[in-house]
Amino acid sequence: MAITFQNAIGIREHAFTLRAERASVLSSNLANVDTPNFKARDIDFHSELKRRMGDTDIQSGKTTHAMHMSLDAGGADTDRMYRIPSQPSIDGNSVEAHVEHAEFMKNSLEFQVAFTLLNSGFKGMTKALKGQ
Repeated sequence: MAITFQNAIGIREHAFTLRAERASVLSSNLANVDTPNFKARDIDFHSELKRRMGDTDIQSGKTTHAMHMSLDAGGADTDRMYRIPSQPSIDGNSVEAHVEHAEFMKNSLEFQVAFTLLNSGFKGMTKALKGQ
């Protein structure tokens, strides 16, 4: 059996990339906490990861084989949802700083886990190539 990057790291690459995209969305929410009419956004990590990992047909623009080139723009088409605030503000801003901070910290921890797992995949592949 041939060793490929996809076999060695599998889902970890997608999880790592998606965690980075989610961090960007959450930091944008925090940066706009005082912007009137700004609507907080978020990414549903699990459904987006399933969407990226699933094999679909050519009409959807996704690959059906690991060796095919993707027509997909990566993170550009990520489905971003609007967050529904528990306390709507008068100026129309839906960002709740405490919620965004909590989600950002949770995502940071999960980003670190994704990085560690991705790193272990590369270390395992390096060991296999060295014959250890």
